Amino acid sequence: MNRAPLTRLAGVLYLIIILCGVGSEALVRGPLLAGDTAGLTARLAAAELPFRLSVLADVLMALSDVGVGALLYFLFAPVDRVLSLTAMAFRLAQAAILGLNLQNLDRALALSQGDGAPALASDASIRAALEAHATGYDLGLFFFAVNCLLVGALIRRASFIAAAYGWLLSAAGLVYLIGSTLRVIAPAYAEAFAPAYVIPLIAELGFCVWLLRQPGGAAPSRS
Repeated sequence: MNRAPLTRLAGVLYLIIILCGVGSEALVRGPLLAGDTAGLTARLAAAELPFRLSVLADVLMALSDVGVGALLYFLFAPVDRVLSLTAMAFRLAQAAILGLNLQNLDRALALSQGDGAPALASDASIRAALEAHATGYDLGLFFFAVNCLLVGALIRRASFIAAAYGWLLSAAGLVYLIGSTLRVIAPAYAEAFAPAYVIPLIAELGFCVWLLRQPGGAAPSRS
């Protein structure tokens, strides 16, 4: 069976995940949270359309995550069906958490529309909603961290992809795991750890490019 179309589709969906995830955070929500709390309501109201588009991008990202999870299961099931199924389950769990977490963005948007509350109270409530979304995102990354570790193990056992991709994804999983743990137990250190996220970016971009360029074919195991 020719796996090339589905493999490339997984690459396209993975690219959508990367672009939507990085774009929404770096171009929209990051700048909003970077400023002072005072005036946050006005800033969000002024950026209403970009903010709404960022929510839509997050929806697309979650939907693409479901697709990637299913397609990677199909790709790696011949290597180890149980391990591949477990990896898919953790990725789907992450997608569900990210989808539910979007209600925090909806709440922030609703607060920016004005409900008669004092401006300072609205500013603080919007920041709380945006920070709750950031925390929820990091909690979802616990599940994605496990997915990365499992997919990394599958890659290292497969014969149709270089083991280096597996080591990179495993390193990405460790970064996600450490970063999310810091967010929960030592949030003061989370920002200092942020530069480490360049490792997952490199790992996932590399794997995405491989998926897009992979010609397909059989999927035998190394072992």
